[in-house]
Amino acid sequence: MSQPPFKRILLKLSGEVLMGGEGLAIDPGMTARVAGEIAAAREAGFELCVVVGGGNIFRGLSAAAKGIERATADYMGMLATVMNALAVQNALEQIGVETRVQSAIPMSSVCEPFIRRRAERHLEKGRVVIFAAGVGSPFFTTDTGAALRAAELGCDALFKGTSVDGVYDADPKKVATAKRYETVTYDRVLSDNLKVMDASAVALCRDNAIPIVVFNIREQGNLAKVLAGQGTATIVRNAGE
Repeated sequence: MSQPPFKRILLKLSGEVLMGGEGLAIDPGMTARVAGEIAAAREAGFELCVVVGGGNIFRGLSAAAKGIERATADYMGMLATVMNALAVQNALEQIGVETRVQSAIPMSSVCEPFIRRRAERHLEKGRVVIFAAGVGSPFFTTDTGAALRAAELGCDALFKGTSVDGVYDADPKKVATAKRYETVTYDRVLSDNLKVMDASAVALCRDNAIPIVVFNIREQGNLAKVLAGQGTATIVRNAGE
């Protein structure tokens, strides 16, 4: 995979990535493996910030569909992302990686509030910064929160870790002939509804020229490979870049 050089990246993970095969919402083994992937990228010289969703614990949109008021459900989902962020922080610090968790909803007993310049300083010092609670407001997904933080921190790319190895023109789990894109434009993702991230997140990355790199985080060692330009992934960017 050919890609431009990246230095500072934001890694977006779904909450489901932390689940193991034993029905645990947060599986210590899977969380440790994800932490190892992040640590390897940091050791390779990259500055990393991370956003983890909360779908393994609570999904606001699904809860709203079952009768919980939407704003309340979304706030509950934000709290789930804080739990995931603390789990990833613990796993990273157990292997000697300095981290900071910053939440868009202030909760000073467990983590820092989000302050952009403080986050930049942590990255400059080699710490991994984990952003929790989305943007701190309902009706916005963690995808949008990730794109916003990537723009605020001047990230060179947003890496979206999923269970597939890129962006396809159809669901590869359902359509055997689905074609994987090596590169695809933001506008194509939006017009064809390719389900990379939600539309707001894609548009925000487009408007700030932040490439979105979609890869399979479940394949061990794959983050380091993709960062080195050796793995399989799809890059979403403007035409001609």
